[in-house]
Amino acid sequence: MIGYYVHHQGSGHVRRAAAVARRMQHDVVGLGSGPRPPEWDGAWVALPRDDDPPVTNPEGADVTAGGVLHWAPRHHPGLRARHRMIADWIEEERPALVVVDVSVEVTLLVRLCGVPVVVGAMPGDRTDRPHRLAYDVAEALLAPWPAQAHPDNGWPQAWTDKTWHVGGISALDLGAGDDPGGMPSRAAGADASGPRDVLVLWGTGGDDPDQGGYAEAQRATPGWRWTFRGGRLPAADDLGAELRTADVVVCHAGQGSVADVALLRRPAVVLAQPRPHAEQEATVRAIARMGIAATGVGWPSAQEWSGLLAEALATGGAGWQRWGGDGALAAAAHLDELADRFSAEVTPPPQGSTEGPA
Repeated sequence: MIGYYVHHQGSGHVRRAAAVARRMQHDVVGLGSGPRPPEWDGAWVALPRDDDPPVTNPEGADVTAGGVLHWAPRHHPGLRARHRMIADWIEEERPALVVVDVSVEVTLLVRLCGVPVVVGAMPGDRTDRPHRLAYDVAEALLAPWPAQAHPDNGWPQAWTDKTWHVGGISALDLGAGDDPGGMPSRAAGADASGPRDVLVLWGTGGDDPDQGGYAEAQRATPGWRWTFRGGRLPAADDLGAELRTADVVVCHAGQGSVADVALLRRPAVVLAQPRPHAEQEATVRAIARMGIAATGVGWPSAQEWSGLLAEALATGGAGWQRWGGDGALAAAAHLDELADRFSAEVTPPPQGSTEGPA
């Protein structure tokens, strides 16, 4: 058995985890905040939140434990209950390994229980003290980007040596006979002389651009028809279908959205949103350096949109094959192989006392 811890911030972590879990040979149990999310097909351990009740005075609660951790507020009941449940689950189920996407504290808890950990790697500056601790103890780092994406990330060689660069991990499934390199740029039968279509995909882990920004972009590009999805706006009923028929996709630089666009090889404008450790800025720099799509930081001004859309069309979508969006199968194969290796070490729960040396 494999445990898969999923962070609650945004939707990308659970979509990525579910895509990998569906392709694994081992049984996979998800662990995360609250009820089982709709994306998750298997067993789920619903954990209490580690920020409920809210921490009103982070400095006074020493949430970083003197800069060693990211989030460990003193005497927090949700955190205490959460960690107790994880430790109890490990004792009862004896997983061969646990994947953590992402939490320094859960990584350390699992490893202190004697269970090997695979950590979901994240782009950006991850050389701070807490990340160094988590990445050092990991058996492997699962990186949902290609090896050439971040050559200047400052990682020590020991991290690079144990990193699985699987490429983007998309939650979308290609239909039978789909050819990503041959996806149409507009719906079959559409008037080639009519307006081109822009699909905007925005994430749930940050702030939406204000509606004025959307309206200004539309006014500045009269030859384009805009559709807005995600964030506080309605989600797509069939995201794959909308991606396939968009002439250009505008998305934030989260790993999930980038992987979806990469899987279907759509011409794109990829925009970095503010995130901890500058993770989206790092992804945008990688995409720009690889010449895959038009890029920017933040929501562009009205005057920039015509040029960005033209650049996206001229660049096309073929370059996304260098990024990859079907990394879930490769990730699952790595995890299955590692779980096989460690399964021989797993012993059944003892009969009677489990006390041992402190």
